[in-house]
Amino acid sequence: MQTVAKLDLLRKSIAALREDGKTVALVPTMGALHDGHLTLIREAQSRADHVVASIFVNPTQFGEGEDLDAYPRQLAEDSAALEKEGTALLWAPNANEMYPEGFATSIAVEGVSSGFCGASRPGHFDGVATVVCKLFNQVRPDVAVFGEKDWQQLAVIRQMARDLDLMQPFADDIIGIETVREADGLAMSSRNRYLSSEDRAAAAKLPREMREAIARIEDGQDVRPTLGALEDALVSGGFASVDYADLADAASLAKLNELGDRPARLLVAARIGSTRLIDNMAVQPRG
Repeated sequence: MQTVAKLDLLRKSIAALREDGKTVALVPTMGALHDGHLTLIREAQSRADHVVASIFVNPTQFGEGEDLDAYPRQLAEDSAALEKEGTALLWAPNANEMYPEGFATSIAVEGVSSGFCGASRPGHFDGVATVVCKLFNQVRPDVAVFGEKDWQQLAVIRQMARDLDLMQPFADDIIGIETVREADGLAMSSRNRYLSSEDRAAAAKLPREMREAIARIEDGQDVRPTLGALEDALVSGGFASVDYADLADAASLAKLNELGDRPARLLVAARIGSTRLIDNMAVQPRG
């Protein structure tokens, strides 16, 4: 596996990978890789001739008081895991390479970015959209693969790519892969390592309570009281607070007060100890 940290070398390396009409898939990450990330690598390998992974802890998507400095960085370990999976190239720029002196552009995606984590973390999705747009332009992938754990992020990226005509000739397919979970159901996340042993045990209540709420909604029970009961169950079960617990249209992310005939998602963000966890699950439409 080749590792590059400079844009001019990246472009030369991508051109070499594309010789003889070969295709390239991109898997963007912030490092601290776990099996959820490696599942994305494996999926990317099934969709293209070569896989390029990026590791970049993007400062523009962290707000004031968030965990930018504490975010785990383990490039050597991550690199070894990617090489073991057969990744062709690791793009690992530093902040100065990604945002050189004088950088002054930001991308804002209206609508899908406005609620949920967009409301709780102002500016977060502007940073996400900007860095992913740059990655698409840098790598120019045929396919890009993301996890569904952050459903809103995936919606923002898809909207940005459509609006800015990045789907062709760059990422013709933006693939979302189902969330990879621990044995107890907790969504795999780099931030799970922040949890104390007591909080980690309590965190498993998040997916369990979500599944119970979904079963009630699909059974026809009223949405708002069901979501209120979900929040109460999380707080009484050890979570410090719930940022949001909402039912939304799976495509537009418009909040729903009742389940209709279109695919929906239950989206939750909750804090336990000093850690903020997010999760989402599909809710089947009626009929």
